[in-house]
Amino acid sequence: MKLFDTHTHLDQAEFDADRAEVIARAHQSGVETILAVGVDLPSSRAAVRLSEQFPGVYAAVGVQPNHCAAVADGDWEQIVALARHPRVVAIGETGLDCYWNYAPLELQRTFFQKHIELSAQCGLPLVIHCRDAQPQVLEMLGSAAASGPLRGVMHAFSGDAIFAQQCVAMGLYISFAGTISYTNKKFAELRQAAAAVPDDRILLETDSPYMVPHPLRGRQHRNEPSLLVYTAQALAALRGTDPEQLAAQSTANARRLFGLY
Repeated sequence: MKLFDTHTHLDQAEFDADRAEVIARAHQSGVETILAVGVDLPSSRAAVRLSEQFPGVYAAVGVQPNHCAAVADGDWEQIVALARHPRVVAIGETGLDCYWNYAPLELQRTFFQKHIELSAQCGLPLVIHCRDAQPQVLEMLGSAAASGPLRGVMHAFSGDAIFAQQCVAMGLYISFAGTISYTNKKFAELRQAAAAVPDDRILLETDSPYMVPHPLRGRQHRNEPSLLVYTAQALAALRGTDPEQLAAQSTANARRLFGLY
């Protein structure tokens, strides 16, 4: 299978001891392309450095909602400058999070709007985080979509089929992580959504080092891009299709979204 891991945090400390080996394993397993995603200014810089250092790695730059309160004066302007780097193919991770209490919601809204505007200015897609904030995210995205379809991805999708349909209707892609391989009742609605998203809007991700897929969940702590094959297999089974066909479709979708033809 030829795969595209559309969301990783390879800059994090979990990979400090063997980052090059992790990326090599990914390529050996068929993961040809990896998106390294920033959550603040330092990690956005690190994502860009990784994209410069390793073939097949690209970068997204932004401020994840839980990091908004830690933004210092001048940080956003430097994110804007990084967005012009030729290896940067997306803006984010951005969005809203009502699960954690690391940043006030109004501050999250302010930064989400900044990312939406930067995405439009740069012509780069958004990478959107949404946790326990579906109504608020839909409200802001709906306002942005009033002038035309959006370009972006709902990353590590955790909603139901209705939410997925609403996102797709605004132009967004839906990315699935290892959670769709979990069979406990808690993830039933997610799995139903995963079966219903149109073929041309599906993406795959690991969200490394998080969300280890079945059957390795509980057996190892760290997720990595080489394990994307398990998520692809699980999603293919849910959708009643061949894993290689799903891999080819999701990779073509990712290349189209991120402009990597």
